[in-house]
Amino acid sequence: MTDAVLPPDPARARKPEAPAVLGADGSHVDWVKVFLGFGGMVIGQFMAMLDIQIVASSLVQIQSGIGATADEISWVQTIYLLAEVVIMPLTAYLTKMWGTRSFYVIAVIGFIATSVAVGLSSSVAMMIVFRALQGLFAGAMIPPVFATAMTVFPPERRITANVIVGLIVTLSSTIGPTLGGHLTDLLSWRWLFFINIPVGMLVIFLVGRYANFDKGDPSLSKGIDWWGLGLMTVFLLSMQYVLEEGSSEGWFEDGVILWLTVLAVLTGVAFIWRQLTYWQPIVSLAPFRDRNFSLGIVMTFVTGVSLFGGTFLMPIFLGQVRGFSSAEVGNTMLVSGLTMFLSAPIAGRFVRMVDARIAMIGGFALAAWAIQLGVRVTDEWGFNEFFVLQVARGLGTMVAMIAAQQMSVASLPVTMMKDASGLINLVRNVAGAIGLAMLTTILSHQGAIHYMDLASAAGQANASSAALLDGLTAMMTEGGVADPEGTARKAMSAMLHRQAAVLSFGDAFAVLALACWVAVGLAFFARPGPAMPGPSQGGGH
Repeated sequence: MTDAVLPPDPARARKPEAPAVLGADGSHVDWVKVFLGFGGMVIGQFMAMLDIQIVASSLVQIQSGIGATADEISWVQTIYLLAEVVIMPLTAYLTKMWGTRSFYVIAVIGFIATSVAVGLSSSVAMMIVFRALQGLFAGAMIPPVFATAMTVFPPERRITANVIVGLIVTLSSTIGPTLGGHLTDLLSWRWLFFINIPVGMLVIFLVGRYANFDKGDPSLSKGIDWWGLGLMTVFLLSMQYVLEEGSSEGWFEDGVILWLTVLAVLTGVAFIWRQLTYWQPIVSLAPFRDRNFSLGIVMTFVTGVSLFGGTFLMPIFLGQVRGFSSAEVGNTMLVSGLTMFLSAPIAGRFVRMVDARIAMIGGFALAAWAIQLGVRVTDEWGFNEFFVLQVARGLGTMVAMIAAQQMSVASLPVTMMKDASGLINLVRNVAGAIGLAMLTTILSHQGAIHYMDLASAAGQANASSAALLDGLTAMMTEGGVADPEGTARKAMSAMLHRQAAVLSFGDAFAVLALACWVAVGLAFFARPGPAMPGPSQGGGH
């Protein structure tokens, strides 16, 4: 890996030209066309993010349709996420080489073609292959939206990019499962993928016609860092697989998980070294030299864990502990999604008005306080008990998310915006995977510990436990059960398991809250960014 680590002459180590902000030179800008082109990209990003949520609600129907096992069908989701993570860091390099418009149109065409292929799949192997390709194209459609907004629009309008990202993330997770369930019921599960055809055609038209924001640099095709690309691919695939499958496989008790973890560490270190020494890195790590960006990445990671972690915990609690139906779970979870969706414009205006550090501290503190309410969760909690938690968490997370992204890029030069966008989106996705793996482990581990503690307490000549067991035995006897005492002990064990599960959910909420409080502390170390100008009155915005 020593080839071309340093450029043979200074001319090869070109500095990228700064993308021109439209209208900065005083020329007339047709903002209607600009917003049409950018709007097409926004629709494409929404479609790509929705595709993971829309499928989640219909996995049982898909499993039946292609004759897959439970383990096999889980890969329909896992492989999509793996592919997304791999392509995200590369989008900055590829958009610089081909230009944003050409790159995005190619990605959408690929996404439509692979969506059709997935919808026509007749076997699980066929579906997994095409789902992986679909994930690659989907991941390519996400980072360019934020990068374009931060390079094309004038500074006073860039905060809108953060609001748009927040809206897309929350809207896709809010309506995705519901939309997927209705499509499957009315048509069939194959339409979960065919629905991308008309939407994708609209995106191709809008982006192809109006999104002429920059020019590509074909010379970047010379000297591509193939070693870096290979190391990054192995590193991200190994890491994501460990995070997705580690909990169910017992983590390092499983040989595959152990060796993939070792492989991820080795290739990760080698990849970072390669990108820091190669003359034309495939993924620029230069944004990390900026303290605000590095801190902002940590904040983005925490918001990703909070957003996906909270969305993960509550449906499981409501379904497993409370026995809610899918509709009841959806109605309860809708509160958080609607809060984030409706508060996004207000949160964006608030972040513009105050120092980003104040917004981050306030947002993370509100989210931490709200999540901390869940520590006192009981087996009677439902819609009403989770209402305040969801509203406050949704508002706090939205403010924190927008402020963290704003701070991340506030002091970066415009030449680094594309690189920064790819890294921010990568970190958010990885944060979701780490958060889910961490919470799954906490629920499993703490649930077992709490059960042992409760069973031990109940078995130590505890008068209350003995009275409860006697009462259950009497009930079973009156009910004519063949083995009343044995059945009573099983019933009591089930009650202890239920209570242990509730306590483990409280522990999981405590960990999420702690992460948000840590983010509050880190926000104090950020540097004040440049003042965010207010919206101008002219210019056709």
